[in-house]
Amino acid sequence: MAGPLSGVRILDLTSVVAGPFATQMLGDMGADVIKIEAPEGDVPRHTGPARSAGMAALFMGLNRSKRSVVLDLKQRSARDALWRLIAGADVIVHSMRPQKIENLGFGHAAVCAQSPRIVYAALHGYRSGGPYSGQPAYDDVIQGHPASRP
Repeated sequence: MAGPLSGVRILDLTSVVAGPFATQMLGDMGADVIKIEAPEGDVPRHTGPARSAGMAALFMGLNRSKRSVVLDLKQRSARDALWRLIAGADVIVHSMRPQKIENLGFGHAAVCAQSPRIVYAALHGYRSGGPYSGQPAYDDVIQGHPASRP
């Protein structure tokens, strides 16, 4: 699809809603977005109405304008495949907790050392270095947390 982001390749390692919605908009603007999912798939695959199993309307909407590949990043061969994809990408977006992405070997420093021109975007609930850094979070968890109240 032609658009202002035509020619930009984005690797999408996000899940649930915020990340997939962000990359969906980039795909709608013409970016070549490659959704990378674990073998069990993203949670929205099974959230809400679906015409086909594993293809709920929410998932379909959040992942339009994307290509996809399944990679089990716990496996060496899958990590090698991701490194090959990174070599040809302009942007990588993930929504994993910082410790998890580091343990997989795809933290900011590692990725930028291999691909210095890449734009590295990380979406996680709490800021790095803060008291809740690395804790899992969804919007409702953050809103209900005592620290988020005035």
